[in-house]
Amino acid sequence: MYAFEYHRPSSIKQAASLARKLADAKLIAGGQSLIPALKLRLAKHAALIDLGDLPELRGISAVGANIVIGAMARHAEVAASRDVQLTVPALARLAAGIGDRQVRNQGTLGGALANNDPAADYPAAVLGLGATVTTNKRDIPADKFFTGLCETALKPGEIIASVSFPMAKRAAYVKFHNPASRYALVGVFVSDTAGSVRVAVTGAASCVFRVKEMEKALTSKFAPAAIAGIKVPAEGLNSDIHANAEYRSHLITMLAQRAVETALSGK
Repeated sequence: MYAFEYHRPSSIKQAASLARKLADAKLIAGGQSLIPALKLRLAKHAALIDLGDLPELRGISAVGANIVIGAMARHAEVAASRDVQLTVPALARLAAGIGDRQVRNQGTLGGALANNDPAADYPAAVLGLGATVTTNKRDIPADKFFTGLCETALKPGEIIASVSFPMAKRAAYVKFHNPASRYALVGVFVSDTAGSVRVAVTGAASCVFRVKEMEKALTSKFAPAAIAGIKVPAEGLNSDIHANAEYRSHLITMLAQRAVETALSGK
């Protein structure tokens, strides 16, 4: 681990100010991705800004037709939240399937989204539900938040405060995970929210993405058979030691059908 300055601000305003002023500073939430990278010297930052003392970034509550989750909410808290279980149960089940117990009790929603790992689960939920990411400066629609490999629309000094998820008529997330890390080789989130169907895929490419052809088919008929013949081209999908692009292409269609079936069953 390389040497760095450590800062623990007492307000989101102070944290944002530090992030703007300090050269090569990095915000840290749960640290489940950053700390291992620092230990292995795969990352080097002059300063770390710890968001752990900011109560305004915590909390989970139902607000109108949405469930609003603070950026510093732990995965385990989202999974155990009665409000989430009642309004968007697919989101609670997704959170319960992230990593292991340590990761779920330390990792945070905001940290996962800001990191935007291509195989992370939460980006699929945010994009698949059409959620809104609220920062200390603005509201960012899900379709404009994820911009590329580990890249987002966040600007310097901008900090995720909360995420607002619309309540879904029916939704489900199904993933084929790496047995060791539990990261998604491919994960598919399907939702039917107020007549708008969305299909979001994580793990298959450099960034989470929607499958518009499947969305159109499911809007006409919300059934697994409606998308059985739709295949996402392998070109541009990830290939690695765990799965090649062709296999990931196959998984997208298979898991999307399972997600629709799960959403229909209400399980």
